[in-house]
Amino acid sequence: MSPTPPASTLEATFLRHQDTLTPPGPAFGDQDSAVYRTLLESTKAIPWKIDWATMQFAYIGPQIEALLGWPPSSWKTVHDWAERMHPHDREAVVNFCVSQSKAGADHEADYRALTRDGGYVWLRDVVHVVRNAQGEVDSLIGFMFDISERKRTEEQLMQLQKELEFLSYSDSLTGVGNRRMFDNVMAREWEAAKASGKPLSLAMIDIDFFKSYNDYYGHVQGDECLKRIARVLGEAAGPEHFLGRFGGEEFVLVLADTDAESALRVAERCRALMAKEGIAHLRSPHGQCVTASFGVGTVLAGDGIDITAFINLTDAQLYQAKENGRNRIAAVDRAGMRGEAFTMHSR
Repeated sequence: MSPTPPASTLEATFLRHQDTLTPPGPAFGDQDSAVYRTLLESTKAIPWKIDWATMQFAYIGPQIEALLGWPPSSWKTVHDWAERMHPHDREAVVNFCVSQSKAGADHEADYRALTRDGGYVWLRDVVHVVRNAQGEVDSLIGFMFDISERKRTEEQLMQLQKELEFLSYSDSLTGVGNRRMFDNVMAREWEAAKASGKPLSLAMIDIDFFKSYNDYYGHVQGDECLKRIARVLGEAAGPEHFLGRFGGEEFVLVLADTDAESALRVAERCRALMAKEGIAHLRSPHGQCVTASFGVGTVLAGDGIDITAFINLTDAQLYQAKENGRNRIAAVDRAGMRGEAFTMHSR
């Protein structure tokens, strides 16, 4: 689509010929005006003029009917303009245009205009405010431009940007959040927990004997195992909690507004669903099935511990679970006594 002409060009054109803008129907007076009108009405831009005192259309180009289906004769007042606007755009656009016009400021506005068959077309109105000799607003003149194609391109670009952003924050193998996303979510939930005073829990999960699994089954099967585990953990944690891949065979759950007992129940549910999944692991001593070890931590954010120390504390619980035989949960609760003491769990 051709770019919108600068407002200054449009203003100059209109100011030069504004006396020829008459209500739809009557012919222009002389030959020059007729030539001008032919040129004006052959452009894709739709010219219009509104009398400020009456709020009536003094003129609107016949192109409006080809674009929206409404004949020029049906555009009588600004109410027709406002009513033929998408309800979600109407209030903001009308308020903006009225305030700018009262202030005598030239302006532009984008909105969805209703077509006669019930559809919508994106328009851009470029508006020039004409003042009389006393400096009062006399009329508004401008052009409407069909910017539907531009909007479609913008929406496609926005969608592409969202997809790229999603890819930059998700693990390419399992589809769960990646380490970058975990860092962002953890920082956000840490600040939210400090503001609310509610406990924040974290669960770090490591698949047991995964190197042996890869050595025996191969890396392709190992990737499939990781994807199945991610699905199981997501199902166990539920959509209200964040699941991410911390790296390698390690996953992490951020459990906002979750106390120690509730966090332990989430970890137990993860273990139960993994057992139910029954992924064969002939080199595992735990029923020859894939299992995982869990480190769980609960804290009141800001109570004598920072975010890095809390992550390290939870990671230490994971190490403890692995040292004690794997396929178990080790947990620490700093929130139970307002951070004054630790409560340890192992199961």
